[in-house]
Amino acid sequence: MSKTTWRGGALLAPVPPALVSCGTLEQPAVLTVAWTGTLNTKPPRTYVSIRPERNSYPIIRQSGEFVINLAPASLARAVDLCGCKSGRAGDKFALAQLTPAAASAVAAPLVAECPVSLECRVFQVIPLGSHDMFLADIVAVDVEETLLDAAGRLRLDKADLLAYAHGEYFRLGGKVGSFGFSVRKKKKAKGKK
Repeated sequence: MSKTTWRGGALLAPVPPALVSCGTLEQPAVLTVAWTGTLNTKPPRTYVSIRPERNSYPIIRQSGEFVINLAPASLARAVDLCGCKSGRAGDKFALAQLTPAAASAVAAPLVAECPVSLECRVFQVIPLGSHDMFLADIVAVDVEETLLDAAGRLRLDKADLLAYAHGEYFRLGGKVGSFGFSVRKKKKAKGKK
């Protein structure tokens, strides 16, 4: 395989184009963030990287709370709008036809139309250059009940989640394996030795 080398750049993809909500239920704000991910499992921690000039930046900085909402493909237009429009021009929840909903552990609202929401509390802010990284504890996770199977396991494959890669939105494709499938021993058929 032949490759071309470019200078360093932010080209890790695909990523979740998350709707990050902040503010309060009475004064909600929302923006799209593609730079988010898992930091740690115990305790559960995450991050979002946000440009200081974004309208939601001082809201999150002051409150120390936000919610990462994972968007389904059906919300692609709303996700794009919340990434392109500034909250300074008006209520993006209303403009994107999204519904703020009460969270269980933070004052920041959930996006009701998103099947999974991670309620977060900031514990550190790291200035990095173009963006500041908000490191946060995940204090609650809200999951749409239709995504739980009979045993109570989360079935994210049923969420039709949206992905973002190099300026384009994609619907996640089909399953190609599960954790540990490459090293799992094959089961012997009954009656064979």
